[in-house]
Amino acid sequence: TVLLPHSGAGCPMADMADADEVAAYRKAHPDTVLVAYVNSTAAVKAHVDICCTSCNVEKVISSIPADRKIMFLPDCNLGANMMKKLNRPMELWNGYCPTHNAVTPEMIENARRAHPGALVLVHPECRPAVAAAADQALSTGGILRFVRESGASDFIVGTEKGILHRLKKENPGRNFFPLQPEMICPNMKKITLTDVRDSLLSLTEKIVLPDDLMTSAVKPIEAMLALR
Repeated sequence: TVLLPHSGAGCPMADMADADEVAAYRKAHPDTVLVAYVNSTAAVKAHVDICCTSCNVEKVISSIPADRKIMFLPDCNLGANMMKKLNRPMELWNGYCPTHNAVTPEMIENARRAHPGALVLVHPECRPAVAAAADQALSTGGILRFVRESGASDFIVGTEKGILHRLKKENPGRNFFPLQPEMICPNMKKITLTDVRDSLLSLTEKIVLPDDLMTSAVKPIEAMLALR
């Protein structure tokens, strides 16, 4: 059973890729490989070839033959960062994470002045200029791992500030500063503990998908998981 404790807590970036538009692109470009970030709807996944996470995106893109065209969706920033890092041309869907897209290189400059010597860690959903200005552009899991293995003591964190709690808990004695106090996903924060409790007690709102949609949507996920 899958429950959504708050009906408004969807992902704005996922909503920027309309399933009908993706299906139309698929029909118009049958030879292009469609790669979908996991932050996409099941309806969109039903029309793409393979999924990726921010952790395995390099592996997924590198697995596609060099002579194949790629459309990366819905996050143009993650796609652009991979284009630069892997030197791989791709078409990019016009979507983005509003929280990460709002970060600017100037914010990094200001944070470095406020916390001299701190390492700047951002998420690859940020713009390429931001990723270039940071010390590391890593997935959420990558940030957690980097801090554990780093000998540094001070970090400026440029992703959803909810990660700070776990970073502080796992790394006592180190200092973590949010790149911006506003590094908050408002949709994620719509779900409260009370919502979770009420959702479990009433078993609402249930997420139920048609069997044919699930059959199609799981294929790009399986293709991703099959990579070794």
